[in-house]
Amino acid sequence: MLISFDWLKQLIHTDKTAEEIGALLTGAGLEVEGIHTFDVVQGGLEGIVIGEVLTCESHPDADRLRITTVDIGNGEPSQIVCGAPNVAAGQKVVVATVNSTLYPAEGEPFKIKKSKIRGAVSEGMICAEDEIGIGQSHAGIMVLDTELPNGTPAAEFFGLGSDKVFEIGLTPNRADAASHYGVARDLQALLDTKVELPAIAAFKVDNTSRPIAVEVEDTDACPRYAGLTVTGLKVGPSPEWLQKRLRAIGLSPINNVVDVTNYVLHELGQPLHAFDADKIAGDKIVVKTVEAGTTFKTLDGVERKLNATDLMICNADEPMAIGGVFGGEESGVTDETTSIFIESAYFSPDSIRRTGMAHGLKTDASFRFERGTDPDIVITALKRAALLMQEVAGGVVSSEIVDVYPKPIENRQIELSVERAHTLIGQHIGAERIKTILTDLGIEVTGETETHLSLSVPPFKVDVTREADVVEEILRIYGFNNIEMSENLATTYLAKFPNPYAEDVTETITSYIAANGFHEIITNSITNSNYYQYAGEAEAANLVKVVNYNSEDLDVMRKSMVFSGLEVLRRNINRRQRDLKLFELGKVYEQQEGDYQESRRLSLYMTGNVTAESWKQPNVKTAFHDLAGVVQNVLRKLNAGDFEVQKLAENPYMRQGIAYVKNGTVVAELGVLDAGVTRFMEVKEQVWYAELNWDYLLKKYKDKLVAEELPKFPEVRRDLSLVLDKHVTFDEVKKVAFKVERKLLQDVNVFDVYEGDKIEAGKKAYALSFTLQDKQQTLTDKVIDSTMNRLMQQFEKQLGAFIRK
Repeated sequence: MLISFDWLKQLIHTDKTAEEIGALLTGAGLEVEGIHTFDVVQGGLEGIVIGEVLTCESHPDADRLRITTVDIGNGEPSQIVCGAPNVAAGQKVVVATVNSTLYPAEGEPFKIKKSKIRGAVSEGMICAEDEIGIGQSHAGIMVLDTELPNGTPAAEFFGLGSDKVFEIGLTPNRADAASHYGVARDLQALLDTKVELPAIAAFKVDNTSRPIAVEVEDTDACPRYAGLTVTGLKVGPSPEWLQKRLRAIGLSPINNVVDVTNYVLHELGQPLHAFDADKIAGDKIVVKTVEAGTTFKTLDGVERKLNATDLMICNADEPMAIGGVFGGEESGVTDETTSIFIESAYFSPDSIRRTGMAHGLKTDASFRFERGTDPDIVITALKRAALLMQEVAGGVVSSEIVDVYPKPIENRQIELSVERAHTLIGQHIGAERIKTILTDLGIEVTGETETHLSLSVPPFKVDVTREADVVEEILRIYGFNNIEMSENLATTYLAKFPNPYAEDVTETITSYIAANGFHEIITNSITNSNYYQYAGEAEAANLVKVVNYNSEDLDVMRKSMVFSGLEVLRRNINRRQRDLKLFELGKVYEQQEGDYQESRRLSLYMTGNVTAESWKQPNVKTAFHDLAGVVQNVLRKLNAGDFEVQKLAENPYMRQGIAYVKNGTVVAELGVLDAGVTRFMEVKEQVWYAELNWDYLLKKYKDKLVAEELPKFPEVRRDLSLVLDKHVTFDEVKKVAFKVERKLLQDVNVFDVYEGDKIEAGKKAYALSFTLQDKQQTLTDKVIDSTMNRLMQQFEKQLGAFIRK
């Protein structure tokens, strides 16, 4: 955003330099990213002064040249050779001094040097208007009628002084500062002076011969709409002062009518639009939405298809403008326009933002409307524009002001605790200073007690909605640099922090996974809804849809991590990278009973061979236990307690696998992805997949470090071979074992599994090892045998096991 310093000084008096003002604004949160000089004439006429011709003689060696002496105010006359026919003694002229640079109206710039012309020394140049870039005439030198002393800069005579322009990096929350008036409001508080708004007392309605009726059908999208008619004006170029103001902030003048609307926009922050009144069919404006698919040609000549939610400014027959965003080609002001209707409105930021994004349109008006303008300045801006129109284009106001405002937007009422303000600021600045700052910022103090202030916050302060926001306003004006640092850092309360931080746990786990050969991937949370249509009606039912998506391939938030990873696998496999171990920590989204739910998932993918191809060992395909081992170790590192292992329930993505369950909550699922899913995603390899409920696991995480003395007595190992039904899992065997013997049993391990023709069909054989240890004494054979007998009895009783001997 560009702000003119000269323009600012018309609104607020200050003797400070542009650099000092820039520092103040930056300290108050309006970061000045740069200050540059704007010259109305290129070069700013630097080095060009007013001079007086003292003598004028013919050149002895050139009939058309004159040798003059010119007083340029430096105490010693300068000799200048001049070829203009109208040069004469006694004239006040414009002189380009030695080492100055001229920027002519046509041609390249050139530097003035001390030289000899036909043998005569020339110390400068007496200029015509085209030679200094302020006109086109080259008939002769400029002869000035002025009493200004010799040596006065020519820029002062022509009123072409340079301007300083602030380049401000406006943050989205500071919509109130998106104008010269908005910036001046901050300076009012910073400089303890008053903003002087342009006078509008002279506004009057001259007649009511050209009324335009207004009807607002959608008052939610357009809470306030006002306008008036000006007739008898003449469209043409704007006066020099108006063009200079606009050029200083990077705008190109168009004509006096459009220039006034742009001027008021950047002065007061209120966007305006001028319609050719003769093109308003039925002398009526209707603010409404139109049927989706309606075509509309905007001012840039582009024909656009409208959406059902686009707010349109229509006449009695057809749309004329996209409300708050862009005008229409057919209703705009032209050189033949003699009557205009000036629109000044307040539009809902949500409506403007939605329309602007849908059509890819960004204008100065939509920039402000979508952040929030001031509904209370609508009429002020309208009167200001009407007065300026009359000043620069003539005409008369030919209607009463129409103001449709059925539900006025009220000020926000906020209670401010003075003590709380001092606590948040970190320093006692006093209630009186607080009140002064707030009043200067336009926030009214409506009530006061010893401890609290009752505040009325105007709508233009769109980001001030609570007590903390008010304190922020106070602090940025008081000055962050004015807050003293105490010798000792302290806090008035002890915050409860998770121990350790979730980020530390995440770093530990992801580092472990990476150390096991997995590569981390980061994928887009926005994905293709067609994936879930394939996965089934249930999966597609509760998707979170993106409202204004730009691509049909990215129209929903992902509900599962599966497809994101498969896209990465497909890309790598298609490039002959087939042995892959990938993991991702990301978010999934779902809509449940009108509410949106967001949660984090840790997903792991394995495909191809376990290790890279090598002469040292044969290739081994990735199997279930390669992934299960990593998942089990992740759960173990989280110290989240014991998990029940269950057969995987019905799953749209995996055809077989297991689930880890705790207190009825599924915390992890792993298995092989269904071949149909991988084929649909064009992944030709078998993919092992695991997905962990990361949010749940973090909540259950326990940071425990248990240290104990090394045992003095040895371990004892005993082996058993059990024949079991196929459906009996090792986890069930383990649970029975530890239920039978809690004290001596340290570990149970399976070191062989057999299924084949040597045992009964539907059976499998487990070869198990049991580690026993008594930490108080050496185990005897009697205790060991007794323990093993009890284990065998319970395996037979509870699991129907056959003990092979």
